[in-house]
Amino acid sequence: MTLESTHDDGLVLVTGGSGYLGSHVVGRLLANGHTVRATVRSLGRATELRAMVADPSGRLEIVSADLSEDEGWAEAVAGCTYVLHVASPFPAAQPQNPDEVIVPARDGALRVLRAARDAEVKRVVMTSSFAAVGYSHKPGNEYDETDWTDPADDNPPYIRSKAIAERAAWDFVQAEGGDLELTVINPSGIFGPLLGPHLSTSTGLVKAMLEGGMPAVPPVYFGVVDVRDVADLHVRAMRHPAAAGERFLASSGEAISFLQVAQILAKHLGASAAKVPAQELTADQVREAARSNPALQEVVGRLGEIPVLHTEKARDMLGWAPRDPESTIVETAESLIRLKAVVD
Repeated sequence: MTLESTHDDGLVLVTGGSGYLGSHVVGRLLANGHTVRATVRSLGRATELRAMVADPSGRLEIVSADLSEDEGWAEAVAGCTYVLHVASPFPAAQPQNPDEVIVPARDGALRVLRAARDAEVKRVVMTSSFAAVGYSHKPGNEYDETDWTDPADDNPPYIRSKAIAERAAWDFVQAEGGDLELTVINPSGIFGPLLGPHLSTSTGLVKAMLEGGMPAVPPVYFGVVDVRDVADLHVRAMRHPAAAGERFLASSGEAISFLQVAQILAKHLGASAAKVPAQELTADQVREAARSNPALQEVVGRLGEIPVLHTEKARDMLGWAPRDPESTIVETAESLIRLKAVVD
């Protein structure tokens, strides 16, 4: 699973280094012998990040830069060979104005790419999402890297923002990128152990199940991928010559449902999973509930669909070998319990 240690690939910038995925990316790079610079929105997060990753050799530098501002990015990318652009705004709730999430995602990516080009960075690996691949209906529900979510479709702002930001990134590199290379990673739902206290949407889902906050779940299926494997894929895509100009869909195994996640928790966690949901709503119940619950509106269009995500490209080209979804779900819950993030 690990790559060989390297010390001569130059400085690597990771944006959003204190986030759920970002911290795993920083940790993987340090473990592989790289020198890393990580951006955080506020330097108040620097101590937290250092506590999450092992850096015995002192190869981690932490700087402040915000995706919504130009200031700081020229300094952040200076001297870097690679940039892993992991940071992205994720709203706690869907905003009334879609531009509140679309504009920062698009403009933030362009800020990073522009700064990387000007600093003569070799390659940017950008974290996008399956949201940019598979949220426009497709007969058969089979998806690979050639598929795109149409931003004009009636999807929630966050889904649209991922497609718009990724399209803008590819367009920029083609038109104005010069010698800059771009590679994009499109993960499905990211689960797996947390390194710190900040929950992602997917880990929050597991937390809600363990706390009894979801008495019943919608009949919706989604891909699962381990956060450690997504970090590993970023590093592989950064270094592999053939990855330039490519997208890589990241998911593990077959898509699973909310109810299957609950069943996995119940199977492995005993008394800790006493409150997980055991009932699945009907499609009609979800549609009715979505009238008054905005959080359910996103899933209405996907009721009963079981997406098939083809990840052969990452496996064949980059030698990527992800964990199975069941162990990932269990380790997500175990880390939440260990961090005392689950309220009895």
